[in-house]
Amino acid sequence: MAQHLGEFEQLVLFAVLRLADDAYGVRIRQEIEARTGRPVSAGAIYTTLGRLESRGYVDSNIGETAPARGGRRRKYYRLLAEGATALQRAYEHVQDMATGVLAQLAAHADGSDDE
Repeated sequence: MAQHLGEFEQLVLFAVLRLADDAYGVRIRQEIEARTGRPVSAGAIYTTLGRLESRGYVDSNIGETAPARGGRRRKYYRLLAEGATALQRAYEHVQDMATGVLAQLAAHADGSDDE
């Protein structure tokens, strides 16, 4: 049975997809914060990446040593086909639910329907 993706899992997967070969924890966090304005803890990123990896949606590999980082290696993530399928399905569900109600949503958001 297919597992559903939560909102934050979707954001993480979109960031991994967008960042491609530069998808590691700090950059994923920065990407989500920059695009959503939402503060994100490092713990939330790594917990979610671990869960997505255990579900077979992403995989990871350890990069080369970075001299500027005191010899620590970065763990890079890559979106797998199953993760892309799950993300695409989740995005399509949101689009399906939004179809035909965006005007209503705008009216609710600006308070014009409260009269």
